[in-house]
Amino acid sequence: MRTREFQPARKRVTVSVGESVRIMRELQGVTQNELARLTGIPQSTISAIETDSINLGVERAKVLARALRCHPAVLVFPGWDIHKPSAA
Repeated sequence: MRTREFQPARKRVTVSVGESVRIMRELQGVTQNELARLTGIPQSTISAIETDSINLGVERAKVLARALRCHPAVLVFPGWDIHKPSAA
């Protein structure tokens, strides 16, 4: 019997930085207002980040990641493929 070789699934959806923040927030069951209270970041700013109207920035990513219990890279680099060679 021949063994089949499998290829990894192809990425079907591209997630923006703002979408990654929203997804992580919703997975935690937190509203924008609750996240604002937890982080000190105004709700209007969180909304603007989630709609990609403003940049997340490293410092805000750290604050949000702490509140959302994830690594900041999850928010800042949502589409990064760890299996591709690094440019560094």
